[in-house]
Amino acid sequence: MNDTSTFLAAVVQMGSTSDEQANWETARHWIETAADRGATFVSTPENTNYLGPHKEKVKQAEPTSGATCARFASLARDRGIYLLLGSYNEKAPGESERCYNTSVLFDPAGEIVATYRKIHLFDVDVSPEVRFLESKTAVPGEDLVTVDTPLARLGLTICYDMRFPELYLKLARDGAEVLTVPSAFTLMTGKDHWFPLLRARAIETQCYVLAAAQTGRHDDRGLRHSYGHSVIIDPWGHVLADAGDGPGIAMAEIDRRRVAEVRRSMPVASHRRQIFLPYAQDR
Repeated sequence: MNDTSTFLAAVVQMGSTSDEQANWETARHWIETAADRGATFVSTPENTNYLGPHKEKVKQAEPTSGATCARFASLARDRGIYLLLGSYNEKAPGESERCYNTSVLFDPAGEIVATYRKIHLFDVDVSPEVRFLESKTAVPGEDLVTVDTPLARLGLTICYDMRFPELYLKLARDGAEVLTVPSAFTLMTGKDHWFPLLRARAIETQCYVLAAAQTGRHDDRGLRHSYGHSVIIDPWGHVLADAGDGPGIAMAEIDRRRVAEVRRSMPVASHRRQIFLPYAQDR
């Protein structure tokens, strides 16, 4: 890792549908806009390439060597940026009814440097408006992922993961300075939980949080309406940038020295009594 302490990050906000070409063109537009404004790290939301009927999502799933990842790899290379494809439908070997929900990180040469498969699947029955079983069409991942880049050490997560703080504590203990949380967070729960959960994850880990989000209604037969508000949050829990309700980007400077400063002034990691947090032990 080089001595660069700061970089400009951007999180993309869009409303994906089942039209993969339109999704690609929208994502490319906002990624290029962010790069033109100086961003060297850009994240897109969960389900960037497809957010429609879920059985079709599985039928169209691809390996990381497929056309979807190739498009984003080429864009990362052309723009010379680190690009996180927030998630796409990755083909799961031996599965015909389910696929992985996978984040893919490309470096400025367009090479894949990390993949993360969503561990916690969104199976809920909150209300008639919020009823969903992601496990019917998704295979849960099993591996926690951190990755060193010249910008920072990143910890990768996806959406519903944010409700499980032990995951983030482990990523921080593995050296993460920046946590990515690409999401398609529902409108009904987002109004009450989106900001509190993301700020809590930043505060307890003393990391930056980059959460690219879907927004608006998707064409999955009326089942999903996403909250939006892609955000960048600092290690003290301050919201540095918020994309609001519509398509666009949120951008902010990430300063690794700020992570070190917060951890030095309030060294909670060294104060933690593991006897009271058995779930946070190394796996």
